[in-house]
Amino acid sequence: MSHLTKQKTKLLARVRRLKGQIEAIERSLEAEAPCGEVLNLVASVRGAVTGLTAELIEDHVREHISNPDKDDDPTRAQGAADLIDVIRTYLK
Repeated sequence: MSHLTKQKTKLLARVRRLKGQIEAIERSLEAEAPCGEVLNLVASVRGAVTGLTAELIEDHVREHISNPDKDDDPTRAQGAADLIDVIRTYLK
């Protein structure tokens, strides 16, 4: 079973929230909302997509490269932990 299948419910919930946020942007544009409001909505979507991306990459590293919590090789475990930290920092 892949890690995406194990996390399917959680990931789909995040995607559905994103869908709702995108629909809010569409409604705001149709209603000719002030640009500041639309920009805030877009920034929220960007943050949500970035968070989802970071989670997917971290899960990928843990599943397919090395899980720092379970790897018997301390050097590889530390390398995976460092990579996950860098990705999280980069995608903030």
